Amino acid sequence: MKEKKVDKFFLITVFLLIIIGIGMFVSASLGILNKNEKTFYSVLFSQLILGFGFGLVGMYFCFRINYKFWRKTSFYIFLASIILTAAVFIPQLGWSHGGAERWIKLGPLGTFQPVEFLKFGFIIYFAAWLSWAKKRVQGFKFGILPFCIMLTVIAFILLKQPDTKSFILITITGISMLFISGVPLKYLIGIILGAVIIFSSLVAFTPYLQKRVETFIDPSANAQGSSYQIQQSLIAIGSGGVFGRGYGQSIQKFSYLPEPQGDSIFAVIGEELGFAGSVSIIILYVLFALRGLRIANHSPDLFSRLLVSGIVIMITAQSFMNIASITGVFPLTGVPLVFMSHGGTSLMIYLMAMGVVLQISKFQQKNN
Repeated sequence: MKEKKVDKFFLITVFLLIIIGIGMFVSASLGILNKNEKTFYSVLFSQLILGFGFGLVGMYFCFRINYKFWRKTSFYIFLASIILTAAVFIPQLGWSHGGAERWIKLGPLGTFQPVEFLKFGFIIYFAAWLSWAKKRVQGFKFGILPFCIMLTVIAFILLKQPDTKSFILITITGISMLFISGVPLKYLIGIILGAVIIFSSLVAFTPYLQKRVETFIDPSANAQGSSYQIQQSLIAIGSGGVFGRGYGQSIQKFSYLPEPQGDSIFAVIGEELGFAGSVSIIILYVLFALRGLRIANHSPDLFSRLLVSGIVIMITAQSFMNIASITGVFPLTGVPLVFMSHGGTSLMIYLMAMGVVLQISKFQQKNN
């Protein structure tokens, strides 16, 4: 199988998102500079050195590794990601914040969020499983049953943290990969209905999820409480107008927006770059998704097709979930905007995933 040149369109799209992301992250982070200078430099170190710096190195190495390596090691990667994610409950290793146990302490380097590794590990292993099973995935035993077993194990760990948003993203990605692999529609409908029932039950018995749904239904119900973030986000986006206040000129990020450098970063984008800038960034994510799925469609085999599809769908779903949440189209989820929001672990892992996609893009077939 002859290697070709890397997909330049996809590469340019990714780097545009990264460059814009770094610029907007630095601007949004200024909101915490006047509150706590130490926190400001800690956040910059986490994002720019651990996330962007290590991420680019990881991206290069993943680009140099033949994609078949991931299939051979898929089970061990997934198992390691499960163990690492469960390690957050070990007192000597785990670090909690805001009532959630999602991080592992790395001493002076800060913290590591293993769920990002779990997302990647799940995609690799599930792609390997589905490509091994091939047409047998059309039956319940080799298609739906393994997926349900994996989801059960993942749910046991993530819902205890709690990290519902990551569980939702893994579920969406897994169902999409099942669809691509050819699982019958009747099974897919069944598992989607089952997922809806499970998530509805979670909302019914989880107070913080109930508040988020109530806020989505009526954003003005508790403007100083559970609705505060969405209210301030909408004010920021609205005040940006068509062309925005200008880069670095956001007012909301200094005193009003909670976590402006985190999951509220799209509100800062709306305020500083306006409607035109926000739409341009949304278009970039759409181009990322379309080109990524094109690479998947022209991949040399079923494993590479599923691997690229899973990575692209995960990133796209997470990005649009964030944008929809901040604009009030979807309940607040707390998921970061990929390539832009604060999260050194997330940025590092997703840059490594981009290396995998770009490596596979060199083997694209004209007729697939």
